[in-house]
Amino acid sequence: MSSWLLAAAQAPALEKLKQIPPAFWLKLGIGILAIVLAVILLRKLAGVNKVILAVVALVVLSIIGFNWIYERNEPSWATPVVSKLAEFLPSKGVPAGQRKP
Repeated sequence: MSSWLLAAAQAPALEKLKQIPPAFWLKLGIGILAIVLAVILLRKLAGVNKVILAVVALVVLSIIGFNWIYERNEPSWATPVVSKLAEFLPSKGVPAGQRKP
């Protein structure tokens, strides 16, 4: 009796999993892989001088941020901050003197 209940309970869950598009599973797999790679990288960097690591991280993040502001190709979650910063920094599409305040 209990095995029949277990099989009945699993069938709807399996049907719901089959309805999830493959693109979701691909994105989920890439996300998990990115987390694993980040943990491996951070463990390797644990022995590095923290000041040098902080300076390198600041430079890399600054380059990415300025590229988003200049090209305006930021992800949607960063748009509010990039829009505010783009008012003060140059961007690719609009010359500095012709920006709207």
